Amino acid sequence: MKLPRITMLATLLLTAPAAAQLQITPPVATPGAPAEKQKPKAPPVATKKEAAPAPKPSNSPKPAASPKPALPATVIPAPATDNPNVDLVFGAYQRGQYKTAFDLATARAQAGDPKAMTMLGELYSNAMGVRRDYAKALEWYKRAADAGDREAMFALAMLRISGRGGSVDKSEAVKLMASAAKLGEPKAAYNLALLYLDGQTLPQDVRRSAELLRQAADAGLPEAQYALATFYKEGTGVPKDPERAVRLLQAATLADNVDAEVEYAIAMFNGTGTPKNQPAAVALLRKASRQGSAIAQNRLAWVLINGMGASADKIEGFKWHLVAKTAGKGDPELDKQLSDLPAEDRAKAEAAAKKWLGTK
Repeated sequence: MKLPRITMLATLLLTAPAAAQLQITPPVATPGAPAEKQKPKAPPVATKKEAAPAPKPSNSPKPAASPKPALPATVIPAPATDNPNVDLVFGAYQRGQYKTAFDLATARAQAGDPKAMTMLGELYSNAMGVRRDYAKALEWYKRAADAGDREAMFALAMLRISGRGGSVDKSEAVKLMASAAKLGEPKAAYNLALLYLDGQTLPQDVRRSAELLRQAADAGLPEAQYALATFYKEGTGVPKDPERAVRLLQAATLADNVDAEVEYAIAMFNGTGTPKNQPAAVALLRKASRQGSAIAQNRLAWVLINGMGASADKIEGFKWHLVAKTAGKGDPELDKQLSDLPAEDRAKAEAAAKKWLGTK
């Protein structure tokens, strides 16, 4: 029995980041989430401190529909530290001393330091050390962007798209994102790629989307590595290349991207684009399950209940099935198997699930 693949939906939202989703069910392929007409499919999201999330999974071992990237939530970057004076500001910021960072940044910004201006935008935008004020954040980001700071350009673009601090201006946001991407800002390249993929704010251009994802992936952005892996897996905007897709998934997995962990585990389990290694796949599914991925929990339930790639452990397997079910990843087949379990074992699985969920 093969484990199914992941599916994601591309969305352009300025809220919490999107996570990856997969679909898993028995040996039968099922269509993925309905996509608009000729829209290509790809995966997930990059963002700052809000953690991105993503696609949506299904049930048990079966191939899932092609994925589609989801857009990252607001990614308001912290200023770079190439200036020793800014190091003091950023050091305070990293230690959580936001009021100190604000005071130091204000002095530097008034002296014309664009990195300090970006920091002020960050602090005002996220209510760190000061009351949240999007209008002031926008003002400082704009001053820094006009001075050529790529991170400020990207942060300002995200505010323009969301309409925070002023009216929504997608046209200006795209220009700012493109400028930041040209200057090497990976999050800008990633988000711009998703806009080209989505085809609403910009004309759909999957080749251009792939180019931008490659730029962001090469810069080490895990969300871009994961999204580009999906492109190579599906042949979206690039030649289909399962091996390259797996290398990108592996890179994103090393950066603890949960969506990549799940898809990489499935690739190893099935031997797709990489030598089959079911024990390693199960270990990775365990890790992603503990990190809260309902899709990983669902697939882990299948392998443990059916003894695929690991010793059968029905109580532990049904525990993960019940945990995944609370997140909307139920599985009728596993429900049936659970009902056939001896009452004593079923009670143990239910108690283990409640303990994990903190409801015991």
